[in-house]
Amino acid sequence: MNKLIKYFITIFSFSIVSIQIWAQQTEAIGTVSFITSANVYVKFDNTRHIAIGDTLNTVIDAVSHPCLVVIQKSSTSAVAVRIDDCKLNIKDQVIHRNTIAIDINEEPAIEIDNDLLDQIDDNRVEHIVNDIDNAKPRYQEQVRGRITAASYSSLSSFYPEKHRLMMRFSLDVDHISNSKFSIESYANYRKNMSGGLEDPERQTGFYRIYNLAVRYDVDTTMVLVLGRKINNKVSSLGAMDGLQVEKHIKNSYVGLIAGFRPDIYDYGFNPDLLQYGVYTGFNIENKKVYAQTTFGLLEQRNAGAIDRRYAYMQHSSTLGRSINLFGSAELDLYQNLGSVTSVQPRLTNLYLSARYRLSRSVSFTVSYDSRKRIIYYETLKTDIERLLDDETRQGVRLRLNVKPIKYVFTGLSFSKRFQSDGQNPSNNLNGFISYSKIPLIGGRINVNVNVNRSSYLTSQVMSFRYSNSLISGLLESDVYYRLVDYQYANSEIASKQNYYGLGLSVRMNREWRLSLLGELSTRETERNYRINTRLSTRF
Repeated sequence: MNKLIKYFITIFSFSIVSIQIWAQQTEAIGTVSFITSANVYVKFDNTRHIAIGDTLNTVIDAVSHPCLVVIQKSSTSAVAVRIDDCKLNIKDQVIHRNTIAIDINEEPAIEIDNDLLDQIDDNRVEHIVNDIDNAKPRYQEQVRGRITAASYSSLSSFYPEKHRLMMRFSLDVDHISNSKFSIESYANYRKNMSGGLEDPERQTGFYRIYNLAVRYDVDTTMVLVLGRKINNKVSSLGAMDGLQVEKHIKNSYVGLIAGFRPDIYDYGFNPDLLQYGVYTGFNIENKKVYAQTTFGLLEQRNAGAIDRRYAYMQHSSTLGRSINLFGSAELDLYQNLGSVTSVQPRLTNLYLSARYRLSRSVSFTVSYDSRKRIIYYETLKTDIERLLDDETRQGVRLRLNVKPIKYVFTGLSFSKRFQSDGQNPSNNLNGFISYSKIPLIGGRINVNVNVNRSSYLTSQVMSFRYSNSLISGLLESDVYYRLVDYQYANSEIASKQNYYGLGLSVRMNREWRLSLLGELSTRETERNYRINTRLSTRF
């Protein structure tokens, strides 16, 4: 009887619980109602079974793809952030799926005190979005910096000793104090010293500023930059002192640059080297393709006169996970020979490269480079005729990388450089093999062989390098040997040189690292020593 009573009590209890709670697969379909730079707003019939942290999916070709993560919700709306820059448009549908235990007596939970999200419509969306977004800063401050101090010393039994000191500094602060302002900088200082007699008038100290700019985000689509900066969309231009403006319109953008080239001798500010131009381009971005193409027109002047005028194109793209493409071209549109001015186009630069990844273990790269000497008609007045006679330098490079087995990586590359007049040809063949996690001793060994043949030199280089971590995360070592065998075409005497090197890198703490390198090179009776030190910190 007691067993029977316990049996009925168990069944009764289970029935009561089953009435109130049961497991169920839920599916809710929502519609994108509004999109900001940071968040995506989605409307549902109700969000009862959606929790903060849940994933919302898109469906493409009958396949579900994670797209959003919920960060806030009300009774019928949700605020979400994108996963990996997932692309959505207004009125697109997303799906929430979840298997949960549902309590039929539970009242709908509202995790935002008011129903601002439920009120989203075309007429009221602006102030509602502002009310929600203003709860946290739109911009977040981030600080990144690095300081490096290094010394390079060469001691020889035949030549005077040489020393060089180098200081490098970089600092980037994004959105200072959560504002729209950012700064970026990179500079170095080099001091050359010699054990021999120094020319008192010869410059030995060199201070260079490569980047020093202030950025202002007008809004999420427009940026102003003032100062010295390299524009990645006009990378061949190099650093520029002045103003750069860029405006994005959906997947397209337009830009304006106006300023000055750094001085060609000391890299300082030179108000005579005025330059200005415009560029435009577009992005293509989806799950299978990412591409960026830019077209521009630039003019450079020297003391008011036209120095160079040219158009350029730059393209980069990734197709799936297998193909990477890059191309750039420059077309000069101005010539000034004596008193004769011409706008005859002249192709001065063409570079194309493609990388194809056949599998996780095999990749192949091919590139073509065709460049003429760039002519600045005011800066290089005395050399123009000679430079125009120079033939185009062309080059082709092929590279194959293979990972045949675990821990082994090998590659082979061939490059050919030539000119259309047949002068100065050069063939270069390079191969390497690397083996990591060596049994018993650990570490990695690398063997590299290079053979180069040109019209004036034949060289063969073979190197062996062994690297290992002596104390994990704290002390790393590097030992190498390199044999160089070369012979000049106008000499019957061959030269062989041996290099022996040892490097140590010590992590002093999370921010500071000290590196040391010692090298001995020998050639017949000659002995040369090289000692390098470097101290660096990040913050």
